[in-house]
Amino acid sequence: MKFPRSAKILRSQFDVAPFASVFFALLIFLLLAALLPVSGLRMNLTPPVAADLPGIDRPVLTIAVDSQNRLYFENQIVTEAVLKTTLAARIKGAHEPLALVIHADKAVSYDELSRLALIARQPEAGNTNLTITNIVLATLPVAQP
Repeated sequence: MKFPRSAKILRSQFDVAPFASVFFALLIFLLLAALLPVSGLRMNLTPPVAADLPGIDRPVLTIAVDSQNRLYFENQIVTEAVLKTTLAARIKGAHEPLALVIHADKAVSYDELSRLALIARQPEAGNTNLTITNIVLATLPVAQP
């Protein structure tokens, strides 16, 4: 028995309205998702402003210090002892000398910054040939008018 074929394969003009409605619904969802909070620590660092400073051409480790002298490493608040062991582990796993970038608030004292530099430069007992050779303070670029 032969069935009559009643299906027509797109012989009319293409309708854009359903695709536009899906597009605008996705746009609304993306805009609402942008308003959601992002995971991580909110820090309000106000580093100093400087111009024409050289960059770093080697792998870096980054430490942040806020105005209450709390230490942050990999978006987590750490103590000085944890920072020592973490830096020692990173130095031990490195294949070349590392540089340390310190993001510090303006309120952080020079004593605190020098203490961090000394912590970072302490050589690991088993690996004295690889250490942190450069310690750099992060700054903001000068705003161009």
